[in-house]
Amino acid sequence: MHRLRAPGGCPWDREQTFDSIKPYTLEEAYEVLEAIDNRDWDELTGELGDLLLQVLFYAEMAQEEERFAIDDVLDRLSNKLINRHPHVFGDVEAKTSADVLRNWEAIKAEEKRRRLEEREETSTTPLKPKDGLNGAPNASAFRESSESVLAGVSRGVPALLEAFKLSSRAAHVGFEWPEIAQLFDKLEEETQELKRELGQLPDPNLKPPLRGVASSGKQQIPEELRERMEDEVGDLLFVMVNIARYLSLDPESALRKTNRKFRQRFQWVEARLSEQGKKPAESSLEEMEALWQQAKSQPRMAVPHEEKK
Repeated sequence: MHRLRAPGGCPWDREQTFDSIKPYTLEEAYEVLEAIDNRDWDELTGELGDLLLQVLFYAEMAQEEERFAIDDVLDRLSNKLINRHPHVFGDVEAKTSADVLRNWEAIKAEEKRRRLEEREETSTTPLKPKDGLNGAPNASAFRESSESVLAGVSRGVPALLEAFKLSSRAAHVGFEWPEIAQLFDKLEEETQELKRELGQLPDPNLKPPLRGVASSGKQQIPEELRERMEDEVGDLLFVMVNIARYLSLDPESALRKTNRKFRQRFQWVEARLSEQGKKPAESSLEEMEALWQQAKSQPRMAVPHEEKK
C-alpha cells in the first residue's frame, strides 16, 4: 500500500482521499455479507481481503498526514479486546452471554466517561452543547456530548441497522415492550395512522404510476401530507425492526433474503415470458401473477454471485 501511494506508484491510488474511499468501504462490507449469505467460502476469502484493503488504505493515508499508522490501529484493537473481555483476560466472572453483554456495556460506558473527562481536561473551554436557532440548545450537539445510552450509534449505517441498534440500546435500560403482542398492537396502530393520512389524499383511489412513463399517472400530493405519510411509513418500519429484534432476528439479513427470493422468482417469471417471446412490460398483470404463483412452487436456488466489472 505504501508503494502504491508513493511517488512513481499507482496514479489512481495516489489520487484517493479519505472521502473518496468511503463508498468503496461500504460496498466491500456488503460484498462480504453477500458472500456469507451465499456460503461462497472462496468468494468470502477474496472479499475479506478487499475489506482489509480499506483498513490499510485509510491507515496509509493517515500515516502520510502523521496522524496514526496501522500499528496504532492494531494496538487500539488489541487493547480493546483485552479490556472488554475481563472474564477472559482478567478475574471478572461471566458465565453466560447475557453476563458478557452487561459487562461490555458497563465497560463501554466507563470508557466513554474517561474520554469525556480527558477531553474536558485538554480543552481550554468546557464542553457544552452548541446553540441552535433562537439561542436554544442544539439537540444534536447535546446528544453527542451527553451520557446518552444512544451515543455511539452511528448515523452513517443503513437505516435498518441504525433502528436495530437504537432500539437495542433503549431496551438494555428497560425501555422495552413487555410482551411481543404489544408490538403487534403497535403495528396495527401505526397502520391505522397511515391509513388516516391516506384518507387525506386529493384522490383516495391511489394508483401506481403508469408503466413505462416516468411520473405519468402519479398523483400530486401536497408536500405537508407527503411528509406526514413518510413519518408514518418510517414508524411502521421501526416497529417491524423491533419485532425482528424481539425475535432475535437481524432485520437487515431478513430483508436481504427476501430481496434475493424476489429476485429469483421475478427472474423465473421473466424467463417463462421470454420463452413466449414476451417481456414483462408487454404482459398483463394477470399473466405475470399466474407465473409468479408458479415461481413460488419452484425449488429455492442460490442466487449466483455477480461478476465484478
